[in-house]
Amino acid sequence: MHRDRQPQRQWSYASRLATHSTTTSVQRERWARANAAVALLLLLAALSLMAITLWTDVDLWLADRTFNAGAGIFPLRDAWITATFNHVILKRALTALALLILIAVSWDLCSPLPWSWLRRFQLRIVAFSALLVPTTISLLKQVSNSHCPWDLQRYGGSEPYIKLFELMPPGVSAGHCMPAGHASSALWMISLSVLFIPHRLLHASIVLMLLLVLGVGVGWLQQLRGAHFLTHTLWSAWIALFIVFLVTTCLDRWPRRQL
Repeated sequence: MHRDRQPQRQWSYASRLATHSTTTSVQRERWARANAAVALLLLLAALSLMAITLWTDVDLWLADRTFNAGAGIFPLRDAWITATFNHVILKRALTALALLILIAVSWDLCSPLPWSWLRRFQLRIVAFSALLVPTTISLLKQVSNSHCPWDLQRYGGSEPYIKLFELMPPGVSAGHCMPAGHASSALWMISLSVLFIPHRLLHASIVLMLLLVLGVGVGWLQQLRGAHFLTHTLWSAWIALFIVFLVTTCLDRWPRRQL
């Protein structure tokens, strides 16, 4: 007597967003093209940033124009808009927003809130991004040799200017200034663009660009203080984009067991 064979479970890596019941075939195609386009743009952006960082002096050129050589200071270093509003007030407000999202998503894990499947999925991406973007950038800073502009001999400090991947001279300690940490307090917010995926990709793109400008703007105010170079902020922006894309892709295609 033969026993009936139990059906074997198989792993599925299909996109949750593309196979969602409210997603049309046209939206599935757009979602697939959008993912491929973002991956390509991230690669091209990384190569461009690497070239700018290694083979240009744009960092020094911009810093020279915000530095008052006669007075030997960055005039906006202690200004209210840069030192108090941007570096303290805005950072605390954005950090509080990130904590609220993390608390809400954690609460939902323990006691499900009345969210749709799609909204729950989107907010988990935002929560992961709010945690991972600042943490990753902070960890990368700890292994960075780059010094902040205000620490360099060129701007009244004591340290030499070292480009990315260059060896530190003997006796010179690492600067731990790259990528830009303060900008990450705002850059995680680009993940809010996922609240419009996969159905309204144009809206998602617009929100992404606006929030990216906000994050880079926060970094730019730090540059005016002499706290960072332009490439420090641009690398933080790239890292944030990469993390949001990676988190979205991983959650979207996390393997599921099916009959």
